[in-house]
Amino acid sequence: MQKVHYHYNIILRPEPEGGFTATVPALPGCVTYGHSLEEARTMVKDATTGYIESLRKHNEPIPTDYEMVQFLAL
Repeated sequence: MQKVHYHYNIILRPEPEGGFTATVPALPGCVTYGHSLEEARTMVKDATTGYIESLRKHNEPIPTDYEMVQFLAL
C-alpha cells in the first residue's frame, strides 16, 4: 500500500497564560496545546495523525486544505 502524505495549514495562537493553542482548520475539532512553539508544532502533528487514523478506521473521507480553501472562497 502506498503511503499518502497530507499537508495542512495550522493556526498557532499564543495564550494569555502562556503556551500556544494549535488548530487545523481543515480538520474540525483538531485542537491541541503546547508550552512552546516547538511543542505545539509537535503536538499538532501528533493530533493530525491521530485524527486521520480515526477517519480511516471509520471509512470516512479525509478532508484536504484545498477543500477548505474552496469552501472559504464561496
